[in-house]
Amino acid sequence: MRRLSLPCRMRGIVAAVRGRLPIMTALVMCCVVCLSAVGCQPEVTPSIESELHLWDSGPITLDPAISGEMSSHSYVMNLYSGLVKLNADLETEPDIAVSWTVSDDGTRYTFILREDVRFHSGKALTADDVKFSWERACNPSTGSRTAATYLGDIIGARDVMEGRAADISGVEVIDDYTLQVDIDSPKAYFIDKLTYPTAFVVDAEAVSRGSNWWREPDGTGPFEMGEWDEGSLITLIRNADYYGEPPELDAVYFHLLSGIPIALYEQGQIDVVSVSTAYMDQVTDPANPVHTELVSAPELSLYYIGFDVTKPPFDDVYVRQAFCHAVDRERIVRVLFKDSVQVASGYLPAGLPGYDPALQAFEFDPVLARELLGKSSYGSADQLPPVTITVSGYANSFPEYIAAAVFDWRENLGVEVSVRQLESEVFLYNLGDERDGLFSMGWIADYPDPYNFLGTLFGTGEENNVGDYSNPEVDEMLARAAAEQDDALRLELYRQAERIIVEDAPCLPLVYGANHVLVKPYVSGYVPSPLGVPNLSVVGVDRQ
Repeated sequence: MRRLSLPCRMRGIVAAVRGRLPIMTALVMCCVVCLSAVGCQPEVTPSIESELHLWDSGPITLDPAISGEMSSHSYVMNLYSGLVKLNADLETEPDIAVSWTVSDDGTRYTFILREDVRFHSGKALTADDVKFSWERACNPSTGSRTAATYLGDIIGARDVMEGRAADISGVEVIDDYTLQVDIDSPKAYFIDKLTYPTAFVVDAEAVSRGSNWWREPDGTGPFEMGEWDEGSLITLIRNADYYGEPPELDAVYFHLLSGIPIALYEQGQIDVVSVSTAYMDQVTDPANPVHTELVSAPELSLYYIGFDVTKPPFDDVYVRQAFCHAVDRERIVRVLFKDSVQVASGYLPAGLPGYDPALQAFEFDPVLARELLGKSSYGSADQLPPVTITVSGYANSFPEYIAAAVFDWRENLGVEVSVRQLESEVFLYNLGDERDGLFSMGWIADYPDPYNFLGTLFGTGEENNVGDYSNPEVDEMLARAAAEQDDALRLELYRQAERIIVEDAPCLPLVYGANHVLVKPYVSGYVPSPLGVPNLSVVGVDRQ
């Protein structure tokens, strides 16, 4: 689960856009605060060593079993590792596991682990550590909201989650470096799920230190924790004992909420910066020297406004469809995002396997929107109960695109929608309990498979199906696609499922995300990832 709220790499994009689509992530919010702060910028003096300096808002947690959003993932994915990982081409490849085999029926995976993997503390990693980490993630006392999504296919995992067992029966340690895993049915995407932090390995000795153990994380990733000056600086340093290709960087400095990012970049105090819509004209101007430093790339992400389909008035499909057709998304992209992102034509992002270019969901049509509202069980706007949209943010500041949608609903449907804000931490991890009839959200791919969107967001009972949408026909189609071995047939099943979901309108897809960053010429290997977190272990810096 990697929730956004605003396009993650568009931090600040519309006055403040990023956080859980709500809208303004803490990151953007604090950036706005610093705009008027005097002396907000610290003295940062990059050395000539191989050090990368970045601006950041800091993590919410460094516990991989808990981490479910981008702010934390940026650190977790550099500090820890799992059995497998995604390479630059988004293909699953060995990591801690040197190889694996799959049984003929697709339900048993046998992993052979490397014998040279050590935690940052120096302790050797064995298969017992993997089993411990997965059982800890599933244990209710851990409080993971991602375990069911990423480990729930393993036989016995849900028994642990529901307190009926302490051990995952489907995970067996054959010997120190062999692990056998049984899943409940063949699923083509199961191995991809293990690239997510929930499946990463933690050290039991570190965890035993108490609830805040993750402030001194002991992982096996390419970087380890250096200095952590609360609210000021986090330093990751090269893991000299890393079992894989060692990082080129000696250290990565994350300067926390330390000024206006774009200004720090121009002053040479940070080496990479995300570009918001507000600065897009400036950085693309050929007269501006930094225009050659702009790197743009699409992101496998979807930003949307969801409906709670279990509560009035969004328990009526005609109301949901009316709200979808009443919003002019093309105007939002053109005016507010300055064409830096793409209008979402469906629920699968462009570039993801299964993406259907022929699908054009919810074209702007105010006349149709009013007709649909008239066909609903409510009959007219004045018969609807009060409508509220839940967003993330602080101090009544939220993205302009939300204001634009609220305006369109008032002008085109005659419906007044109020806005309710939740603090980012509450929004990201408790939206299921706190949501109103409408909520703004963003989702970025954890692995490049249609199930990560269609199943994770719309499957009956899924943790991240925040609006409680359910359609047995969709569930059956998703199950068939999971077991299908023919890729072409499998992707066609997903396209069929997406069309059904679009007809049911459980949410209004707004935009597909994009990355726009400035990268200093002396930085090599920094490539924006379509999954949102760049691979810092391949980044180099040569200021000489």
